[in-house]
Amino acid sequence: MNFTYFIFFVVIVIGTLVITHWAAERSRTAHQFYVAAGSLTGMQNGMAIAGDFISAASFLGITGLIALYGYDGFLYASGFLISYVILILLIVEPVHRLGTYSVADVISARFPGNRMRAVVSISGISISILYMIPQLVASGLLIRLLLGVDFRVSVVIIGILMTVYVAFGGMVATSWVQIIKTVLLMGGTLLVVFILLSWMNWNFFDLINQAVEQSPHGTAYFYPGNLFTHPIEKVSLTLTLLLGTSGLPHILIRFLTVKNAKQARLSAMSASWIIGIFYIMTLILGVGTIALVGSEALTQVDQSGNLAALLLAEAVGGDFLIAFVMAVAFATIIAVVTGLIFAATSSFAHDIYFHLWKKEKVEEKKQLQVARRVAVVIGIVSILLSIEMEHSNVAFLVSSTFAIAASTLFPLLIYTIYWKRFNRKGAYATLLIGFFTSIALVVTGPEGFGISPLANPGIITIPAGFVGGIIGSLIGKEEEQGYQHLLVRLYREKQEAVSHD
Repeated sequence: MNFTYFIFFVVIVIGTLVITHWAAERSRTAHQFYVAAGSLTGMQNGMAIAGDFISAASFLGITGLIALYGYDGFLYASGFLISYVILILLIVEPVHRLGTYSVADVISARFPGNRMRAVVSISGISISILYMIPQLVASGLLIRLLLGVDFRVSVVIIGILMTVYVAFGGMVATSWVQIIKTVLLMGGTLLVVFILLSWMNWNFFDLINQAVEQSPHGTAYFYPGNLFTHPIEKVSLTLTLLLGTSGLPHILIRFLTVKNAKQARLSAMSASWIIGIFYIMTLILGVGTIALVGSEALTQVDQSGNLAALLLAEAVGGDFLIAFVMAVAFATIIAVVTGLIFAATSSFAHDIYFHLWKKEKVEEKKQLQVARRVAVVIGIVSILLSIEMEHSNVAFLVSSTFAIAASTLFPLLIYTIYWKRFNRKGAYATLLIGFFTSIALVVTGPEGFGISPLANPGIITIPAGFVGGIIGSLIGKEEEQGYQHLLVRLYREKQEAVSHD
């Protein structure tokens, strides 16, 4: 165990626990626990969204993929970034105006009823847990390198810490952990980029030439085809990343933590700027890794490339810099896993326990107690699902989760908000067909049983979710009243926002 690494680890843990203790004093009501009482500004929420979105897959996995595969690795980053344009244009304002504490609230505004709420809630919880797995895998690799402990023990340590943050601090702690993580991540990444470029005498072209020399792909390093040999894979991955963000519950509920739609838009726009700058820096880090570390040294340490950023930090800055970058990566994992556990916890406590089980007849204090217990259960489930995934590339695991989100909640939200003819049968068909098609193709794909050649199934599963909604709606009865009620509520919320401004 390196003492410098350990000190950085302890500082991050103590700092986040202090935030949690402070937040626990401000999470005594359901409104405070679930959405921080709508107290965040647009800029603060934008930083929290960036903290929630820039995951271990981005900082560790994508940097590694760029280092190993060049152009194809950067496809992940560009897809993640552009997805925010769709989010801003189509999703942000309706979700803010229709939602209270969860995604199911948005759908229930048009399709009220316990059965619909249950199906949407279970879908959201499943996506959150599946997305948690690659984050915990990355955390296990990081803590194993940082403290020299077993991968499984590392996953358990992180899982327990994240559960504590959610159970006691709620959305207030979750938000401020994410904001501080964004500051650390952007500052730390920028520091490594500057040190790297100074090594190259600030000549970016020399860095590119050295990367071409060190890469086994040679001049093809900056051309497509190193990772995805078939154009369909590229199209499928891009489509998945573009649409998947708008179906991630932990991102969507962040737009409920601001007081009006104007602040919600500002949240998404500021987050997109932060995320865009970050992904430009990951491109430089990936190229720098292959130039200074080399592909052979990278794959000897970790064949999936997840440790590329750390090896680069060690090469250009020694123990202190790698310890700092590890601390930043650890803070990244803390923020994202905390957001995911919170999304799953709030959905279960609010949608299933409060609405379905207790029929909205339960004391607020009891509801918060149940939410904290649910956080513990979800944390345990996520740990158990992650401890055997040590050798999986976290970026691939993330893209699989994005495929599920893009095939289920995204088409459900689009149809619910914008299609007059959409009805309950269409909603059920969208969720069920999109979900089971995604699971089937991921399991039978190259990372599963190897039956299907398609590593990124979004090109099939996303249309399947949309087509399922169309077929179900044509079979079912038109529900004009539900759509009219939705439009009236959206109009009323908009007028109130205008008058408030």
